[in-house]
Amino acid sequence: MSLVKIHQKALELATEHHKSHPIETFLDIGAGCGELVQLLRAKFGNKSSVCDYTDELMRVEDQKVDKADLNTEGLPYPDNTFDLVTTTEVIEHLEHYRETLREIFRVLKPGGLCVLSTPNILNINSRLRFIWFGYWNLFGPLPVRNSALYSTGGHINPVSYFYIAHSLMDAGFDDVRPHIDKPQRSGVFKLLFFWLPIKLFGARAWSREVNRFKTIDKDNAPIVKAMNSTDLLTGRTIITSSVKPKQVM
Repeated sequence: MSLVKIHQKALELATEHHKSHPIETFLDIGAGCGELVQLLRAKFGNKSSVCDYTDELMRVEDQKVDKADLNTEGLPYPDNTFDLVTTTEVIEHLEHYRETLREIFRVLKPGGLCVLSTPNILNINSRLRFIWFGYWNLFGPLPVRNSALYSTGGHINPVSYFYIAHSLMDAGFDDVRPHIDKPQRSGVFKLLFFWLPIKLFGARAWSREVNRFKTIDKDNAPIVKAMNSTDLLTGRTIITSSVKPKQVM
């Protein structure tokens, strides 16, 4: 389930986008009980749609839930339907999240906004946990053949910011930007000790990738730079915003 600060950030990003592209119709994927839907409806009106694997979680009485298993199905909507699509704390539960991002691109109107969130596996707490235990934060040993999709037991797909941004751009999105819900206080403290080594070894790795392996170019350089930004080293949740171009090639 998503947390309040994630919903607040999603609403903030949608409100800012609304200034240049009015939001009339919107879709929330994996809406759960409907907390984010309620916030969006209060701001943009009731032209809301919800897609989830079950309708048993929804608590907004007049909100219909369109059921779909996104591991095997696409979104049940026509092309160019929505001005906004949100999907918070969902892609870590999906086997084929890239297909879902392409589906989001399809159902968004040109100029529409996509906001998605997932646990930030790049923060310093998560990186250290991976060193000690071999698992990122909010990911761990999973129950076999008995995963509860709505819980951390259903977290089957840890995705870092680079691969989220890469997937969005491959799907056709522009203006891909990383955000966080909040910094982790314990992470800020630990980063004081690791800041200099990260910067030194990160610069060395950057140089090797540019000069020897030729893996960094003008298109992916901004994404690579963000990987060791203060936000991603301290943020609890990564929240990514992206826009479907008004002129789709």
